[in-house]
Amino acid sequence: MVEQLGFVALVKLVEVSEEHSNDFLNFDLRAFCVGRLSKNRQHTEADTEENAQTAEIERRIEQETKAEKHIQKLLLLGAGESGKSTIFKQIKLLFQTGFDEAELKSYVSVIDANIYQTIKILYDGSKEFAQNDVDSSKYVLSSENQVIGEKLSEIGSRLDYPRLDKELAEEIGNLWKDSAIQETYARGNELQVPDCTHYFMESLQRLSDANYVPTKEDVLYARVRTTGVVEIQFSPVGENKKSGEVYRLFDVGGQRNERRKWIHLFEGVTAVIFCAAINEYDQTLFEDEQKNRMMETKELFDWVLKQPCFEKTSFMLFLNKFDIFEKKVLNVPLNVCEWFKDYQPVSTGKQEIEHAYEFIKKKFEELYFQSTAPDRVDRVFKVYRTTALDQKVVKKTFKLVDETLRRRNLFEAGLL
Repeated sequence: MVEQLGFVALVKLVEVSEEHSNDFLNFDLRAFCVGRLSKNRQHTEADTEENAQTAEIERRIEQETKAEKHIQKLLLLGAGESGKSTIFKQIKLLFQTGFDEAELKSYVSVIDANIYQTIKILYDGSKEFAQNDVDSSKYVLSSENQVIGEKLSEIGSRLDYPRLDKELAEEIGNLWKDSAIQETYARGNELQVPDCTHYFMESLQRLSDANYVPTKEDVLYARVRTTGVVEIQFSPVGENKKSGEVYRLFDVGGQRNERRKWIHLFEGVTAVIFCAAINEYDQTLFEDEQKNRMMETKELFDWVLKQPCFEKTSFMLFLNKFDIFEKKVLNVPLNVCEWFKDYQPVSTGKQEIEHAYEFIKKKFEELYFQSTAPDRVDRVFKVYRTTALDQKVVKKTFKLVDETLRRRNLFEAGLL
């Protein structure tokens, strides 16, 4: 019964027991009541501390929720080899702290792999052309380089590559300079030869130094196929977040087997940055050598545009790898690609390059408006000419993207 008494009743009992302190029963009752009061005070203090902790947790959650609302979500999409990951690395260099020495050193094995895989592709390609091409003689290597080629092709087939040393670098360099390999390289669009080939092959002595640490440029050229999802948070105006938007950029693998991972990222996207490598109009997919890369890009862009969750999402189209495109288009006509079969050259030199670029740009713009439902025509659509390896171009492009999206936010808030 005493245990059922409230706090006030306990206090009253203590007062009564003090008036009859000689009574043995009252002494026991008083001791019990004082004990109960002490426990109540302990519980009250514990509850107060717990409530304070809960309030602090709720305050932090509220702060983080408010902060999250101000972070704009950007999704970097495109087919494999479109240059998405190079742009992602540029963002890290431009708007974050870049790569520390440990991160730079981690690319040594990547660059070694790029070199071994590339020289294997070229050597195996030269053998294939020497057997099957009409003008087969120009693809036949010297007997000495055939021996070296077999050795390097075997290394390129391994899962674990040796560290590039001076001896291996010299052998690779000799094979690279062979006229048969150079003729094969000229047909690289038929062989999945990576864009980094010339850059690394011309730097073999530096790359094979025992104390080699990759430069930022080396890292940008290094090719690693993106698997899964990687993200980075940045502001194009630098650390002073108050003067601009804060973005969270997501990069996902572009190969077909990676695209199933895209869907769960589609919700809450402020803008899609879609990369299209415009130099790939005469190349086939790594994962399907019967499929033209530009046709794959066209179909992928069309599919992304029609996704229901992108009804109000802004689209930024990066027509990428312009540096490679301007060299190729004067030698390889655009109309080798089915999508560009109606293209007609009108000039030479720089004028022809610009004409070809504008033709491709118009094709993508037409596709955008054909694939955009009437209720989505007010979403933002911008096209940018980009070279992912050019830091100045990437920086300028992202400042323009930032400006476009900030104006869009002001418009939606009724401030423009």
